[in-house]
Amino acid sequence: MKISSSHAANSREVISRAHRVHEEPALVEARIDLTAIRANTTRLRDAAGSAEVMAVVKADGYGHGMIACARTALAGGATWIGVARMHEALALRAAGIGSRILAWLLGPGDDWASAVAAGIELSAGDPWAVEAATRAAPAAGRPGLLHLKIDTGLGRGGASPAHWPALLEAASRAEASGHVRVVGIWSHLAHADSPGHPESDRQVEHFRDAVELARKAGLRPEVLHLANSAATLNLPQTHFDLVRPGLALFGLSPVPEVAEPAALGLRPAMTLTARLVSVKRVPAGYGVSYNHRYRTSRETTLGLIPLGYADGVPRHASGAGPLLAVGRQRTVAGTVCMDQFVVDLGDDTAAVGDEIVLFGPGDHGEPGAEDWARAAGTLSYEIVTRIGARVPRTYTGGSDPEEL
Repeated sequence: MKISSSHAANSREVISRAHRVHEEPALVEARIDLTAIRANTTRLRDAAGSAEVMAVVKADGYGHGMIACARTALAGGATWIGVARMHEALALRAAGIGSRILAWLLGPGDDWASAVAAGIELSAGDPWAVEAATRAAPAAGRPGLLHLKIDTGLGRGGASPAHWPALLEAASRAEASGHVRVVGIWSHLAHADSPGHPESDRQVEHFRDAVELARKAGLRPEVLHLANSAATLNLPQTHFDLVRPGLALFGLSPVPEVAEPAALGLRPAMTLTARLVSVKRVPAGYGVSYNHRYRTSRETTLGLIPLGYADGVPRHASGAGPLLAVGRQRTVAGTVCMDQFVVDLGDDTAAVGDEIVLFGPGDHGEPGAEDWARAAGTLSYEIVTRIGARVPRTYTGGSDPEEL
């Protein structure tokens, strides 16, 4: 397998940056606890029973750092890595990750030949994808490895039941040509985060029917997979040969009814912090931030925090986003701006350089990512994933520098 020098250089630069940010206190940072990710992976592996675990690290590891998290998950018992985009899979290979990797959100313009050559396993929910893998195989010098996707009820990607026979026919022809191997069949659940929802059982039934049709077409997939994080924890009937946890790897609950990760045996891995860059005393009636949606009710101290919606702090949490500052939980005062927001510190003593915590595992009374999700009317998935590139990630709990 050939890895481009640019991919390798980029990976080295990511590792170098990860080490450099430890040298001095950062103005803002997302601290990633690799010990938590490793323990969460082990917890999910145990929940999976006899099924293998695919650690889903798409979107830069849900904002935590794709390469470091992939390595850590493999150390915790995962045997596969899953990503959405082909370039993510190629970056993992360039970083030296040799496990089985599946990429599933693909387009005709992707570099299919490089992916096939690198042994990346690819999803095909339409005949055109089978054809793309078939065309790439001769140049790659090896067959494309395909996971056929059936839409069992989510209504998103994958072949609908009406189009499944056509996809099977295309895959059978391609396999007979020697240019592809069908190594998996998979689907995705619509209601896994609602334990007991009858649609999940219906999807399992539709999935089994699709697999039976594939076998009648002469296909012999090695792995069948359906379960996401919530299903891994709560729906053992969906486990089949492989489960695909994502959010739960990072210690956040995939089940809205169980907001506390500890209740599921998980620990949040990201702690988002910043240091005050301005502290000033202001009088009562002082307008704060754009449109003065907040005015001080009395003489008070305002602190300025150098994080904003350009860094992933949701503007929808203006006036509501919780944080730990100067020893107690408070909320954002006024509007979240592009690069900054304000907190009202009352009469508590504060100084420039004092650390505040937006969210973390709760060890010191700080809110969690789920608290920010409620304040912004969204999901914890979005809170951690949208933390931007201006926020350096620092890593703790890695036993080997290569984990970074």
